[in-house]
Amino acid sequence: MRIFTKLSAPLCLLFVFLCLKTAFSSSIHASSFSTTHLCSHEEALALLQFKTSFSINYTVLYADNCVDFFYTKPNYSKIESWKEGIDCCSWDGVSCDNVTGHVIALNLSCSFLYGTFPSNSTLFFLRNLQSLNLALNDFRLSKIPSEISQFTRLKHLDVSFSRFSGQVPREIAHLIKLVSLNLSNYYDSSDLILETTTFKNLVHNLSEVRELVLSGVNMTSVNPRFFMNLSSSLTTLELFETMLRGNFPNSIFCFPNLKNFYLNGKRDLTIDLPSSNWSSPLQWLYLGGVDCGRRLPESIGDLKSLQSLSLGCNLEGSIPASIGNLSQLIRLSLFSNNFNGQIPTTLGNLTLLTSLDLSNNQFSGPIPASIGNLSQLTYLILSYNNLNGQIPSSLANLTQLPYLFLSYNLLNGTLPPWIFTLPFLEQLYLNHNQFQGQINQFQQNPLTLLDLSNNELQGSIPNSIANLVNLSYLNLSSNHFSDLIVPDMFSMLQNLEILDLSHNNLIGKIPNCLPKSLSVLNLQANYFDGNIPFGFPEGCGLRNLNLHGNQMDGLLPRSLVNCRMLEVLDVGNNNISDTFPHWLESLPELQVLVLRSNKFHGFVHSTKEGPSFPKLRVLDLSSNYFVGALPLRYIENFNAMMDPHRDGGSPEYMMVSTIANSYQCSLVVTWKGFDYELQGILTIFSTIHLSNNKFEGEIPDVIGKLSSLKGLNLSHNNLTGHIPSSLGNLTNLEWLDLSSNELTGKIPDELVSLTQLSVLNLSNNHLVGHIPQGSQFNTFGNGSYEGNLGLCGIPLSKSCDGIGTPPSSFQEKD
Repeated sequence: MRIFTKLSAPLCLLFVFLCLKTAFSSSIHASSFSTTHLCSHEEALALLQFKTSFSINYTVLYADNCVDFFYTKPNYSKIESWKEGIDCCSWDGVSCDNVTGHVIALNLSCSFLYGTFPSNSTLFFLRNLQSLNLALNDFRLSKIPSEISQFTRLKHLDVSFSRFSGQVPREIAHLIKLVSLNLSNYYDSSDLILETTTFKNLVHNLSEVRELVLSGVNMTSVNPRFFMNLSSSLTTLELFETMLRGNFPNSIFCFPNLKNFYLNGKRDLTIDLPSSNWSSPLQWLYLGGVDCGRRLPESIGDLKSLQSLSLGCNLEGSIPASIGNLSQLIRLSLFSNNFNGQIPTTLGNLTLLTSLDLSNNQFSGPIPASIGNLSQLTYLILSYNNLNGQIPSSLANLTQLPYLFLSYNLLNGTLPPWIFTLPFLEQLYLNHNQFQGQINQFQQNPLTLLDLSNNELQGSIPNSIANLVNLSYLNLSSNHFSDLIVPDMFSMLQNLEILDLSHNNLIGKIPNCLPKSLSVLNLQANYFDGNIPFGFPEGCGLRNLNLHGNQMDGLLPRSLVNCRMLEVLDVGNNNISDTFPHWLESLPELQVLVLRSNKFHGFVHSTKEGPSFPKLRVLDLSSNYFVGALPLRYIENFNAMMDPHRDGGSPEYMMVSTIANSYQCSLVVTWKGFDYELQGILTIFSTIHLSNNKFEGEIPDVIGKLSSLKGLNLSHNNLTGHIPSSLGNLTNLEWLDLSSNELTGKIPDELVSLTQLSVLNLSNNHLVGHIPQGSQFNTFGNGSYEGNLGLCGIPLSKSCDGIGTPPSSFQEKD
């Protein structure tokens, strides 16, 4: 679900804001110059030659952040208007002095320039330039040319987010007239490096600088103490993800003109919040990820000009009551700290607040009734705390509120009826609390997202839910709802994309007329019976269908082939009686197929040429009545199980993302003999579970190519032959169960290479010879081998007659 995370979402929003602010302020700089005189022929020629250095690419990195003041993305490059024979002072992005005609401002931000920035660029002929903005282009990891020092009159320089790399040239410190400098780089990159000497010279020479923006620049070698020498005229300092380490001087808070200060990093960067003498003009303060001491001082209430305060830096204790003195505050975010105690009632004094985020703390006690005074709120986020009691009725006064997040608390009582009548409410998260009773009525309002999951709600799901015609996300899972008053009421919700009613006590038939807009339908762990509806239409958009743990019977509907985007199909633990649905093998996106614990029967084989199940990585056919050989044709084509690094980057959880919402997929797996419901499925998670069937024949060697497998369970079948040594190639394997078969021969020594293996069960077969030693095999007990009378060696009490040789009566015959 698209809610604020602990850090990434606010940073993303702030990034967009900074891009908007940069583009808007730059346009002000450029437009402040009149263009009544013709520019010189030499300068026009220099600009035209500069134009030829680049191509125009509208898909350059972060191009989507090129939005104007009206939140529209430009569809042209400014340099397209640059044509010979037309006064260059009238070209887009070019401004000239109204007396001399010299080019004095150049704003090429978001011009989609693509190419290497030449060190001998003709741009450096513009010696009268006072403002240069090259933000949000793609210069393909070029270095910032040292020739930039030739702009001796430059006051404003912005090269942010344009993929410059390497060392910031020391010559940049020669631009002593700079008033604003923006070198921001991508936050996930360290390509642009600002080393100590260059930074010291910058601090020393820029005596007039007011805005210094260095976010995303690698400043690992810079000692933060040098910041104390910055010009006293400084108004804005932005330092997101700079890799600074050490103690940042808190004298920064005493700068007489400082209005905006943003500092983000890791715990190895510290800054102590002062107990007094704050910079009185401070308007925006953001500290995230750094260590800023243990407590928020009472003196925070002295910042009477503060409009936005965001602190996410592991603060403890209570929020001082003086915070209620910040009468100009519009945004307050204290998420992801360790604040405890009660939320101060003085927050009710901040009547200009539009956004309040106190999530991810340890607040206890009730929600203060005084929050109902904040009638301008558009965001109220109190999730992930220990708040208890009922929702105060005063919150009914928040008539402007679109977003209310109260999830993961200990709130109780019945749901107040007024909460569904707030006229602008769009997203309501009340999940993971202790709300009880029934829902009597849903009123018509703009709700697009409603999450009441993991509470103690009961009774019927009222048919008035059909009033929520804008709803795209509905999660009522893990409650005690017993039935649907009118099953087809969901057909009225034509915008519904995600519907989760799992883990309730719902009975009856699955509604036949589900919205065509559905991407996720999760009815797991209820008491639905009868046939699965057969009416999956052409163009069906379902991506996750979970009917696990009901009482469904009949056949698996063939119309599922119309759901070409289906990624997860789980009909396990039902009474479905059918043959193997080989017709599903053509679904190009299917990744998870669970048919376990039903009455499926017959052979498992492919009926088509070419790749089958090309993206499948979880297959569970256990506890059915399948017969014949293991599905060799399928195993040979399980390409998604053959490369553990196929997705690249860090493992992520499998999500179904729509335009408006995201949903994390879950899965029931058997591990160590017990069933577990994984609340998230990692994209690197691969398992095959074929136990409790009547498969026969040998285990194919090709199974050893499925190198990303985490689990393999072939137990309780009639498999014969040897354990293939190729299983030793499954180096990501964490559990292996081949028990209760008819396997013969030795345990391959190659299995010792399975260093991730934590569960091994080879019991109740006809294996012989010594048990391999070393690595994980030294951790397995007798239970892994019982019922194999021909095995010997540790951990069994039976020793072998010589190295690797079983007693003669159990030696394998040729």
